Amino acid sequence: MKIFIFTKRKIIIIFLILCIIMVYFLYKYLNRNVQEVYIDLECNSMEFEDWKKKVNNLIYGEEKTAYLTFDDGPNNTITPKVLDILKEKDIKASFFVIGKYVEEYPEIVKREYEEGHYIANHSYNHDNTKLYKSAESFKNEIEKTDIAIGKAIGVENYSSHIFRFPNGFMAPLYKEEKKALVSILEKMDYTYIDWNCLNNDSMKKYTGSQLINNLKESSKNKNTLVILMHDTKDVSNSSLVLKESIEFLQEQGYEFKNFNDI
Repeated sequence: MKIFIFTKRKIIIIFLILCIIMVYFLYKYLNRNVQEVYIDLECNSMEFEDWKKKVNNLIYGEEKTAYLTFDDGPNNTITPKVLDILKEKDIKASFFVIGKYVEEYPEIVKREYEEGHYIANHSYNHDNTKLYKSAESFKNEIEKTDIAIGKAIGVENYSSHIFRFPNGFMAPLYKEEKKALVSILEKMDYTYIDWNCLNNDSMKKYTGSQLINNLKESSKNKNTLVILMHDTKDVSNSSLVLKESIEFLQEQGYEFKNFNDI
């Protein structure tokens, strides 16, 4: 039987060999990580294009999914009530906020964000004359709103990547201007979305039962719903029938999601 005697010299040699092996594998590991990060960065634009297509084609989905969206907030009396109901029902929604109101009620936007709701961009003033004055004015309205949101929620360089035109892209008012400005949105890594279901709470003063009936009629024979409501009481107050609206949709087999789920 051979007896191996480890002299000091042999121990040093073995230690050096182990160090070389460790350095080699560490180099390979770090190099692999750098390559993966590079690939991720290269794929970002491809991932955004894929995501944008999903947003643009959302209403054509075959699954019974409901996306609750609330426009024109935050409002200091209605939005908290909406949030309370959503929390009670364990539902995440998407809020298309107006920049100047975000600056007025940042704590409400922070609550929306912290409770898992999606914060999207609905312009800074909700004033068509300012929004469509020029391409620069349009871009400025979106950027100012993003800055306001970022400050409210504590996220630097925030961008929701989703814009909703005031009154919707489909509305005939300023139609040509909106078509021309889509390219500006794309350059800003933005897309836009309208809706395919609503309770008409911004059209005229409706009773609660009328709002529910409007929702039922608008959702009829549709799978994926992007539902327009408002977290204001400028015309009709959707918060008064929000719980009943959610329960109706759940009875119809709809699962609720928000844009974080895309």
